[in-house]
Amino acid sequence: MTAIPPAPARAEILHLFRSLLRVARQFPDYNIREYAKRRTIDAFHHNKSLSEPSSIAQAFADAKSQLDVAKRQAVVYSLYAPKVKSIMEV
Repeated sequence: MTAIPPAPARAEILHLFRSLLRVARQFPDYNIREYAKRRTIDAFHHNKSLSEPSSIAQAFADAKSQLDVAKRQAVVYSLYAPKVKSIMEV
């Protein structure tokens, strides 16, 4: 039987939220950058109403894994960034 991890503190959740937004700013492409930012905000708003500690811990773990993915993707996108800026960045 697996133990249920404790729910993270509010400060940990806010730190994760800010980290996801910080990583989103690292994407060189405007569309990807805005999508990552919008997806982060939407996910946190969706999970705002969670009250059960196990569901909060699960959402937190999912967000941490998404942060790891976003960090890797930001590096890959920076290596193969298009040379031309988007019309939104001009």
